[in-house]
Amino acid sequence: MARKLVVKENDNDGRFDFIKNHLKTSWDIISVDSNNRDNFSQELLSAEAVISMSWNSDFPDAPNLKLLQLQGAGADNVEMLSVPDGAFVCNVYEHEVSMAEYIMAGMLQWTTNIFKHDHALRKNDWYGSYLFGPPHDELHGKTLGILGFGRIGKETAHRAKSFGMKIIACSRNTEKKDKSLDALMPMAKKNELLKKSDFLLISLPLNKSTENIIDKNEFNIMKSSSVIINVSRGRLINEKAMFEACSKKEIGGAIIDTWYNYPTSKQQIISPSKFKFYQLDNVIMTPHSSAWTLDLIQRRCKEIARNLDSIYRGEKPFNILREPLNPRG
Repeated sequence: MARKLVVKENDNDGRFDFIKNHLKTSWDIISVDSNNRDNFSQELLSAEAVISMSWNSDFPDAPNLKLLQLQGAGADNVEMLSVPDGAFVCNVYEHEVSMAEYIMAGMLQWTTNIFKHDHALRKNDWYGSYLFGPPHDELHGKTLGILGFGRIGKETAHRAKSFGMKIIACSRNTEKKDKSLDALMPMAKKNELLKKSDFLLISLPLNKSTENIIDKNEFNIMKSSSVIINVSRGRLINEKAMFEACSKKEIGGAIIDTWYNYPTSKQQIISPSKFKFYQLDNVIMTPHSSAWTLDLIQRRCKEIARNLDSIYRGEKPFNILREPLNPRG
């Protein structure tokens, strides 16, 4: 007998089509416009699983829900106490490989100036050449500081180490051993990390304790040449403080993939910040695209299918963020 999986229509852009290829159990996958309240409410009444990155007290009742499956890692838009008591809340990772490659690409672009040299030579300008200079930089010998040494941090550290970089990190768990690390410090020594980092990778979840963890004081501690990289959540870094630090050249610059304003599903053109980052020549801007590869989608669909199979069979799923508060049979 097929069970019902509800997917919000604005999330269903084709990325979940691969789930069917990996399922070993029978599920009816229903795409629903969550803005159509009546239809959404009706479908949730019999849904046993929902794929969504958000859940709050305004959601309709879902009395039969056994799984709220996030299609990503971050749970900052999920009100855990609003999720039905009988449901597991699970997330999915698989983004660390593509994000680590993005971070390396950003640092390499920063040091080599390939795009700038390309644009110049297309105009017959030999800027950056051995004939006229200026010489560009190298990653070798630079220090990469990682604030939050989880999956993304580890994958990045392994790659950066092969470039001859020194790797230091701050983590809540200082028992983590990794051959790529030159030093691992507790979060209380964050300022020491800031002082030493040529590149500073922010790799933390967003919650009340981490929001604005990088603010004006932290930028004042950083090297004037240091580059901050944010691939986690925009609000980990104070928006105004980062703009001022970059625009006033208090730091070397920033590589930013996660922002403060996001478009709706039907509004693609929107400024990512109330500040004019686009005017700054020491900022690399990307639209929250660091993880977004076809391979990532395939890997995530496989993991989501594994959780759906587990729920169907009455087994415990993987990557649990919250256990059922009132388990059902």
